[in-house]
Amino acid sequence: MQRSAPSDVSVIRAASLRGFGPLVRGLGGDPDALLRRFGLDPQVLHDDDGLIPITAHDLMLDAAGRELGCPDLGLRLSGAQDLSILGPLALAIESSPTVSAALECASRFLFVHSPALRIAVEDDPSGVRGVVAITYRKELQESPYSPQAMELGMGLLLRIATTLVGTDVGLRSIDLPHAPMSPIDRYDEVFGTPVRFHTKVAALRMDRHAMDLRFEGADSAIRGLAIAHLARHHRDPAEMVSVRTRRLLTELVGTTGHALHDVARLMGTHPRTLQRALAAEGTSYELVLDDVRRVTALRLITTTDLRLTQIATVVGFSAQSTLSRAVRRWTGRSPRELRATDEIPATMSR
Repeated sequence: MQRSAPSDVSVIRAASLRGFGPLVRGLGGDPDALLRRFGLDPQVLHDDDGLIPITAHDLMLDAAGRELGCPDLGLRLSGAQDLSILGPLALAIESSPTVSAALECASRFLFVHSPALRIAVEDDPSGVRGVVAITYRKELQESPYSPQAMELGMGLLLRIATTLVGTDVGLRSIDLPHAPMSPIDRYDEVFGTPVRFHTKVAALRMDRHAMDLRFEGADSAIRGLAIAHLARHHRDPAEMVSVRTRRLLTELVGTTGHALHDVARLMGTHPRTLQRALAAEGTSYELVLDDVRRVTALRLITTTDLRLTQIATVVGFSAQSTLSRAVRRWTGRSPRELRATDEIPATMSR
């Protein structure tokens, strides 16, 4: 299992599945079979620091909720987790002096847990004076939205907040972008505050003064050492040329502007300079483009009803036959064979 900071923006630490095995078994399911179905090694349940594809992680949570008749699966899983699932980031957060300082640290280094997730402190989306929103976002260019994973993240965020500073944070509401998955009283039980659905962004809305609440475990020396360790041993993938290239290609693939010279121009550099930078990171423009096409095509094949001709166009192939050859090269199966099973190929995202 990889131990350094992930260079792929579409992964998450396996610690996010802490408690998944007992929960699924308690519901009468087989966690190992679920993991394998989505291309994951069951051993990840015993390796918090392992990195797994966030798309497979999220789709598996959604499938488990549906198939096990457990619409609050994400909420239940959040109850089995705590700050420690964030690994080395946890020490920096819990030794921070205030809520504001802890959130600044989480915002800066959450990529250590998953580069696809972001936390930020923003103005209240409802415009209420004296209220701020702690927003929680997933990079949807890399992986589809998952209601269960979002509820897991928001439940965990609230648990961490109340563990660190208690319940007196002036909580106003929990905002969720999706429709209710469970009866409303279940959300009331978990969050203890009104939950607003169909919002633009997931957020924990709280009184601004709570940002200045102090932590009992504050220790500036330990916090300084923890942050120095994170900065020294973990590089934000967003700063890598290959990741910036990947994100641009995710937007451009399928258009006429995804050629090397087009991407280099948008990045403000020369094509040869871009190629050298990618080579220094152990990849090439062609490999990044192929990977973007792979992730996009396999996600669309396995999670949508789009026609194969449409998918070929979306990923920038001139014909369906080109898509078919590429899918067979990536997975050993045809697009139709992939659609005929509910399994997610292990090569879908890595």
